[in-house]
Parts: sequence; C-alpha cells; structure tokens
Amino acid sequence: MPVREHLRELRKRILLSLAGIFVGAVIGWYLYEPAMNFITEPLTRITSQAAILNFDTIGQAFDLKLRVAFWIGVIISSPWWVLQLFLFISPGLKRKERWHLIVFSLVGVLLFAAGVLSGMRMAPIAVEILTSFNPDNSASFIRATAYVSFYMRLVMAFGLSFLLPEVLVVLNFLGLVSWRSMLRHWRWAVVLCFVFAAIANPLPSPWPMTIQAFVLIALYLLAVLISFINEKLRAKRRAKEDAELADPPRLPQSSSPDDKE
Repeated sequence: MPVREHLRELRKRILLSLAGIFVGAVIGWYLYEPAMNFITEPLTRITSQAAILNFDTIGQAFDLKLRVAFWIGVIISSPWWVLQLFLFISPGLKRKERWHLIVFSLVGVLLFAAGVLSGMRMAPIAVEILTSFNPDNSASFIRATAYVSFYMRLVMAFGLSFLLPEVLVVLNFLGLVSWRSMLRHWRWAVVLCFVFAAIANPLPSPWPMTIQAFVLIALYLLAVLISFINEKLRAKRRAKEDAELADPPRLPQSSSPDDKE
C-alpha cells in the first residue's frame, strides 16, 4: 500500500475513533449524575466536618460536566477505538502476530481495569486521610474541578501503573529487551516502583505506597518470567529450524528395473 493510502486509512480510523468517543461522551452526559455521586461519595463519609464542593464561576459546573462526560466517553468507547487501532495495524501483520496483538490488547484491558479498581478503592481512603488534618468544627470548601481532577489522576495513575509488565513483555516479544537485562536491572526497577508509588499515592501513611510498590514489583517479576519462557520457546524453535536446514528430509528414490534384477 502506498504512503497516501496509509494516510487515508489512518485518517479513517482516527475519525471513526473520534466518532466512537463522541457517542460515548453523549452517553456520559446522561451518566453524569450517577458518576458524580460515585466520585463525590467519599466526601459524604466525612462526619467530623462539612465538605462542600465549590464552583468558582457560573459556567464551571457546565465545564465540569463536559470533562466528566468526555472522560466517561473515552472509557466506555475504549473497545471501539482499540478495535480501530487493531484494524489499522493488522494488515501489516502475520497471522501469528495478529493473535499476539489480540492477546496483548485483552490482557492490557484487564490490567488497566484492575489498576482502575485499585485506584477507586484508594481514592476514598485518600480523601478521608487528607481531610482529617483539617481543624475540628471546620468546613472544607473544595474546588469541584480540583477535586474531580485529583480523583481522575489518582485512578488513571493506578490504571497505567498496572500496564508496566505488559509493556516489558511486548518489548521482549519484539526482541528489544531480554529477560536477563530485566533481571540484571531489578534494583532500578524496585527503586522506580517505590518512586512511582510515592508519587501516585497522596496519603501520608507509608503502607498504601508500600503495598502498591510490592504489587508493581510482583508484576515486574511476572514480566521477567513470561519473557524467560518466551525466549526459551523461541530458542527451541530456532534450533529446530536450524536442524531442518542442516539436514533436509530426503525424498525416497524410485527403484530402477536394473536394481530389481
């Protein structure tokens, strides 16, 4: 396919992806109320003080509704735009590579969902602990956009952090990173896991950070194990192919009349 056709195909997939996100955002517009009730639910648990969302300007509530609707649209339309990405890449892949892409996509969705659920479990705890430093008999007037942005960033940080092992496995399947290299740099991996967990967790307690760091380290070791298995299987296939090239199968020779005599 010439470059112009590739660009046309890319434009087509981008427009279809944006159309799917737009449809998802329209659905998210009607899901705004239950979504906001779920996001602001941690504030209702605060019993020692009043926590009130504050809208600074007249149009800020409308702007916040657009943001939340778009956020919901991106999430619920993710299977659609992931499909468009697959349809754009798949013509240039072999059949086996297409299956690898499907598996990686499904695993990525599951890992991201697990990270998002972890972030949703952590958000109420974060809100409760951070607001506990306010003096007694005081009221918290929290900017609505700041609170929602904090919630979304926290959830997205957890979701993206769980994609780390898949990224490493993909690099290994592409032949860019070996399992020995990953295992050799395990100290840096541990440091980066703790640094990322410290940044992603706004809690003053060290235990949530430590738990998330250990989860990331376990996922990192799982990526090393999968890469090790992949390289062993690849080496066996390569040895088998080399053996077949070195000793090609011989065709049976037909017997001549002189041999029969």
